[in-house]
Amino acid sequence: MKAVFLLPFLVALSAGNVVKQQEKELEWWETAIIYQIYPRSFADSDGDGIGDLKGITSKLEYIKEIGAGAIWLSPIFQSPMYDFGYDIADFYAIHDEYGTMEDFDELLEKANELEIKIVLDLVPNHTSNESVWFQEALNGNEKYIDYFVWEDGIVDENGNRQPPNNWRSHFRGSAWEYREEVGKYYLHQFVVGQPDLNYRNPDVIEEMKDIIRFWLNKGVAGFRVDAVNCLFEVDKALFNGIYPDEPMSGRTDVDPESHDYLSHIYTKDQDETYYMVYEWRDIFDEYTEKDGLPRVMMTEVYASIQNVVRYYGEGDKEGAQMPFNFDLITDVDASSSAADIKRAVDKFLTYKPVHKNANWVVGNHDNSRMATRYGPLLVDGINMIVLLLPGVGVTYMGEEIGMVDGYVSWEDTVDPSGCNTNDPINYVISSRDPERTPFQWNSEKNSGFSTADKTWLPVAEGYESLNVENQKVAERSHIKVYQALADLRKDKAFQYGRYDSLALNNDVFVFRRWYNGETFIVVVNMRDAEYVVDLTYFENVSGEATVVITSIQSSKEGGDVFDVSALPVAGYEGIVLRLI
Repeated sequence: MKAVFLLPFLVALSAGNVVKQQEKELEWWETAIIYQIYPRSFADSDGDGIGDLKGITSKLEYIKEIGAGAIWLSPIFQSPMYDFGYDIADFYAIHDEYGTMEDFDELLEKANELEIKIVLDLVPNHTSNESVWFQEALNGNEKYIDYFVWEDGIVDENGNRQPPNNWRSHFRGSAWEYREEVGKYYLHQFVVGQPDLNYRNPDVIEEMKDIIRFWLNKGVAGFRVDAVNCLFEVDKALFNGIYPDEPMSGRTDVDPESHDYLSHIYTKDQDETYYMVYEWRDIFDEYTEKDGLPRVMMTEVYASIQNVVRYYGEGDKEGAQMPFNFDLITDVDASSSAADIKRAVDKFLTYKPVHKNANWVVGNHDNSRMATRYGPLLVDGINMIVLLLPGVGVTYMGEEIGMVDGYVSWEDTVDPSGCNTNDPINYVISSRDPERTPFQWNSEKNSGFSTADKTWLPVAEGYESLNVENQKVAERSHIKVYQALADLRKDKAFQYGRYDSLALNNDVFVFRRWYNGETFIVVVNMRDAEYVVDLTYFENVSGEATVVITSIQSSKEGGDVFDVSALPVAGYEGIVLRLI
């Protein structure tokens, strides 16, 4: 009989512990919106047509105003700009077009005043062929020769020297480049000016750790780690000291010069890479223990979901807090059904460790803009998904106003992905310039981005109407919806609440967040079709709900009340409801 009375007590005690754990104090990155800035295109302070650090500093109040709690800056380090900052010549210096170290310190100081965290872009896989390290290697310095991956070429049947194997660069063509000074080929998985670093050399590992420490000492709140799954190549000792050819991918839609022509089993996703990330996390945590500021690591990996989630950690080894989730970029778009959206969302939630945070990304500097891929009418609905799903919301600059890809002619194209096609017609398929066009602040010259006569990339057409200034004064606008969503994220239902989702039909995706008796339901119609939907398919959902936020084309108003068993939904409408 004692056990009968004890069991309810234990259940109640356990439930109490769960609630207490759920309401633990969250770290800053768990609740913040992380806003990506492409510095070259955000704000130009000196009229040279190129964005810079002073320009970013001048716009920090805007970041605060829209509700973002952190900015992630694409690379700001000294670079010859073959790949626009991802070819770093000096990891310890600011690129001169962007400003000085003093400018960065001012940015950091102003951000701290506004309680905005700064996250930098770390590019550990490679450096620049103009770096001191690479130049020293060319001069015969053995220490720095071993900083890079070198290999002898082969001689073909005609007596001509050829690359060591068939490995392909992400930017087309061989991933190997010969240097007479060394008498060998060096590996560059990206452009020729980006020689890969040799992570089988302990000196390289320590050098990169010192770089991390340098910037953490300055007070940055973490790093987004670029192309991290390319860090290690297979150990050639396993193949008699020769790097093996990679097998063909089987894709028939690409030519032999394309990176996608091969399956990259020897140059990506090597086991050693994950453990390198875990070692970096140890450094982050050391700094957190010193000053109490949690440092966040975000890893960029386009890989299988099984490989992506390995970056979270293994056993007692902690890894990245945010292995970027690109499923809303790679798996779905304007053509997708509600079921497709549900599958893309549920995939990451299913595979990630149950105690780790999810994250949601719908755009960045490498992919066509969200409003272009999904269509301008879905901007608010997609932002509802990104900002109200459980986990961290990441916004690429311009998504809050619905910026679309800009047109960049062949003559104005500068991105190596486009230029290396040598195709003045089809370059647009590969070029990343359209999503990098200058930020649209107002309807003035160059959209208020710069006073220069010519900007580094042309401003997108239509900026006269699609810009921040216009949306601030409009009665209804994307930016006002975004601000409302950012504010709603602070509710405990979105910080601690449970999640469930449904595809009510082919077009209408819905999800709910609930916590301690409060329930919100988010409705997104992916098509231009009207429906009356029944939300009682969710368990414990009945009665009425009040409108909290709607997309700009909605005829509904905040405070309107609807029967949840018969909710009218207009074409492309997005709605956030609170159950009464």
